[in-house]
Amino acid sequence: MTAPLRAAEGGGLRGGAAWAVLVLLLMVLMALCVGRTPVSPLDLLASLMGQGSEALQTVLWQIRGPRVLAAVAVGAALALAGAAFQGLFRNPLVSPDILGASAGSALGAVLGIYASIGLLGIQAAAFAGGLLAVALVYLVGSRVRHGDPVLVLLLAGVVVGSLLGAGIGLVKSLADPYNQLPAMTFWLLGSLAAAHAADLPTLLVPVGVGTALLLALRWRLDVMSLPDEEARALGARTVLLRAAIVMAATLVTSASVAAAGIVGWVGLVVPHLARFLVGPSFVRLLPACACLGGGFLLLIDTLARTLAPVEIPLGILTALVGSPFFIVLLRRSQAGWG
Repeated sequence: MTAPLRAAEGGGLRGGAAWAVLVLLLMVLMALCVGRTPVSPLDLLASLMGQGSEALQTVLWQIRGPRVLAAVAVGAALALAGAAFQGLFRNPLVSPDILGASAGSALGAVLGIYASIGLLGIQAAAFAGGLLAVALVYLVGSRVRHGDPVLVLLLAGVVVGSLLGAGIGLVKSLADPYNQLPAMTFWLLGSLAAAHAADLPTLLVPVGVGTALLLALRWRLDVMSLPDEEARALGARTVLLRAAIVMAATLVTSASVAAAGIVGWVGLVVPHLARFLVGPSFVRLLPACACLGGGFLLLIDTLARTLAPVEIPLGILTALVGSPFFIVLLRRSQAGWG
């Protein structure tokens, strides 16, 4: 590649990263201003400067602010996990729930609702369920000594995910149909309605730790997207790196599902949009995924709380966007994946 072409490509990639950041900033601005109580940009600026009425400060920083921050964190986490798993499993149709983290968190949450242990207890059960589910996948996969370790892990995730799904169905069938079952159904469809400032640390701390680890390993993810033999030939310690990537992606996925319920499609759709903007290298891809994922879910959450008199579950809206996108991906797959 000639120097002018390299310069043009580099400029385009940097421009794509700038677009990703701009999308996130615009979505944050929109989410803070749009709602049952509209806030103008001038009122928002006045509030940032410590001015404005007490009611305005309450709406912006005690009601919308925590929800906006939670939406950005959950969207960024799911997009990062999706990109990491797609690279690790060398499959563009992989999503963050591939190893059973979402199903494990869902089972933990419905058990918490069934036991009536309160919101914090439900979130803790969901978080623990996601981590235990992936630990079980690794335990099952480690028993298979032959074959491609990536494929073995993938198949173990499918098996464990199906088992956990059966467990969710069993708990729902035993639940009180008037109180517990509607709560389970609403939680499984995804919502940020319960996002409050006091609950943010339980989301932001694990998401921050997992995100920092994934970003630190983004240079290695390019190598791990190669077949194991080639990755080892380049000096990568594939077993250790795979475990670290899975652990970080599981941490952010479990924390996100514990806070917002099952929010599908974000981890599938956003990494492809980010590749379109910044290219396939994980050095640029992961930061772009974080910005686009946060902006995307923030847009979905804003629509969820403003489109109808009652709040629409996030999973419904993300499916309406993700399903057509998935059809496009299937059509592209006929010509092979680049």
